[in-house]
Amino acid sequence: MDVFERYAPFIQDYIYRSGWQSLRGVQNAAGEAIFGTDDNVLLTASTASGKTEAAFFPILTLLEEDPSRTVGVLYIAPLKALINDQFGRLSELCEEQGIEVFRWHGDVPQTQKRRLIRKPSGILQITPESLESLMINKNMEIPSLFGDLRFIVIDEVHSLLRGDRGMQTFCLIERLCRKALCNPRRIGLSATIGDPEAAGRFLSAGSTRKTVIPRFEGGREVWRLSMEHFYNTDPQASEQDADPESEEGPWTEEEILPMEPPTDQAPSGADPGIGYIFEHTRGKKCLVFTNSREECEVVCQKLRQYCEINHEPERFLIHHGNLSASYRESAEEEMKDDDSFQSVCATATLELGIDIGRLERAFQIDAPFTVSGFLQRMGRTGRRGDPSEMWFVMREEHPLARDMMPVLIPWYMIQGIALVQLYIEERFVEPPRMDRLPFSLLYHQTMSTLASCGEMTPGELAGRVLPLACFHRITQEDYKILLRHLLSIDHISRTENGGLIVGLTGERITNSYKFYAVFQENIEYAVRTGSEELGTIVKPPPPGDKVAIAGRVWLVEEVDHQKREVYCSLVKGSIPAYFGDVAGDIHTRILERMRQVLAEQKSYPYLMQHASYRLAEARRIFDKSGMKDHSLIHLGGNMWALFPWLGSYSFLALERFLKLRCAARLGLKQLNSFRPYYMQFTMKAAEEDFFRITAEEAEKGIDPMELLYPKENPVFEKYDEYVPEELIRKGFAFGVLDTEEMRRKVLSWCPKTETVFLDMD
Repeated sequence: MDVFERYAPFIQDYIYRSGWQSLRGVQNAAGEAIFGTDDNVLLTASTASGKTEAAFFPILTLLEEDPSRTVGVLYIAPLKALINDQFGRLSELCEEQGIEVFRWHGDVPQTQKRRLIRKPSGILQITPESLESLMINKNMEIPSLFGDLRFIVIDEVHSLLRGDRGMQTFCLIERLCRKALCNPRRIGLSATIGDPEAAGRFLSAGSTRKTVIPRFEGGREVWRLSMEHFYNTDPQASEQDADPESEEGPWTEEEILPMEPPTDQAPSGADPGIGYIFEHTRGKKCLVFTNSREECEVVCQKLRQYCEINHEPERFLIHHGNLSASYRESAEEEMKDDDSFQSVCATATLELGIDIGRLERAFQIDAPFTVSGFLQRMGRTGRRGDPSEMWFVMREEHPLARDMMPVLIPWYMIQGIALVQLYIEERFVEPPRMDRLPFSLLYHQTMSTLASCGEMTPGELAGRVLPLACFHRITQEDYKILLRHLLSIDHISRTENGGLIVGLTGERITNSYKFYAVFQENIEYAVRTGSEELGTIVKPPPPGDKVAIAGRVWLVEEVDHQKREVYCSLVKGSIPAYFGDVAGDIHTRILERMRQVLAEQKSYPYLMQHASYRLAEARRIFDKSGMKDHSLIHLGGNMWALFPWLGSYSFLALERFLKLRCAARLGLKQLNSFRPYYMQFTMKAAEEDFFRITAEEAEKGIDPMELLYPKENPVFEKYDEYVPEELIRKGFAFGVLDTEEMRRKVLSWCPKTETVFLDMD
């Protein structure tokens, strides 16, 4: 098929005007799949490869040939900023043909929404939360809005494959299609899919269509990559007595371009890693990624202080989810200016595909949790023909003389190397999580269905909710338990006719705009200075104390707990910020590759001088401690360290297995976990007894419910507090703890007969 010739004339004209010489591989492949089949389509291609155009060129061609009587395309994206960015591109593409493009999220004026309701057509762009709101508040309009819906495009679909928000999105798609009596094709777009077949099954869940995954030659990926290590105070690793690795790395220049060691030194200061970033962002437009909003604030504060100390104009902006929309949007606009040399300190809010212009490099402080996150952040650069470029900056404190062996391993640096190696060697990216028991989401979708549809019999309600694909593991008995509980707490009520409706207590929840989101939120206070809103924080300090937000420090003048507002004024200084806990989900393959990094002797071409020396030192410790051949290391006396090399959820299962099933037989006490790297504990048993006893217990079989502590109610997701305790316990045991992987690991350990004692001298 000649895909270009198949495009509508206005699409061909757009391509000519844009100066394209030819279609890219993803565009040819997408055209063949969308024109040539009636299936769902999953498009996986690198960032900035033209996936959006690849999907919309054939979609708009089909709509132009046979116009839809309602909204023809529903475009779902995880971020408002991504919708706003794509809105301009799609509007330019559709304007000449008169195809309307609408947005629907919290920042869109009501006048535009009313215009869509009056005359639905064209493309509607929406977030999952706004789609939830639309389903509840405009339920009667759903058939007139979407009765002739042809396509649902899900952008950055990888971000929706491993949590409740993604399952909520697909629940909403199923509910919308049933209500509107439509059967649209689903088009998933992503740059980072690790298991395309599993992702394709996820994309098609609840659909009558299979998923086509086009294969095409995407061109060679070219990276400029470096990784440097810094102690937070001098001396640095290369100034100590260690020998760097010397063997050749496994890649050619076609895959990772060599990077020369920096010739300009970081300015003197208390934090060499931050000074390094400061020096190598000068005269460039960069992103500086951190793994938490707290770290983002600290890094931005320190970089701005370097500007002041060096008498340079301030050149660092900040972007994270707790900042006000005005702060985030001003950072986005500044980054779109190709003549700007400002850099932005950011979290995952700038990880997804917002076009923020030509970025010269990205910095990553410490290792991200996932290969997917690394690839997304790397892909923010190199968008206009240049190679993608990322500089890892790994930081740690100098160990104290009394620190035990596990602290001597630079875990973040080893994790960063493992992430890179897994993708380079295996193209590994974390697969979807499809085996959970999402009782929190079950509550949410039950309340949403009742709020949108009104009174139903218990059977009708179960018939609407339980068949949704993501609830395939939930039984009718589980659902009865949930409904009885919701009746008892007045979240739902019985009518005189025996039907179910939202109860008075439940109305206070469903009537709040916060109900639309299923991701966990903290109780937040708006932070203001004068008439300007800076953003939000949790746990506001009392008046007279200071808060950190927007990359600056503020003196708290007043706290209004009733309105949840904090009033403050700008001061100088540097303090930590706190926005709520952030948990990381690290896959077992990453931990396994970390062990291999420590065990193998190859070098990696992206390691800079300090990092090479620090890796050599870590490998020496790994080898001398016996970790290469032993999972259990004797630290002296009754103290032991266990290195299971398991991901977050199987590590958590092992921790509970040892405490609840093995501790008495082992004489094991004082178990402290440094998830997911290692555990430390005291134990009376010998090493061979540890392996024998744990294997015996594992061979007996492990009921996941046995790994719950007595009277434990492990609230894990946003709406767990409204779910009966027996379901919470069941959901945690069978949907969070990875008991099977943990059991396989325990049974794989071979009893050792020789105890390893440390001699680090």
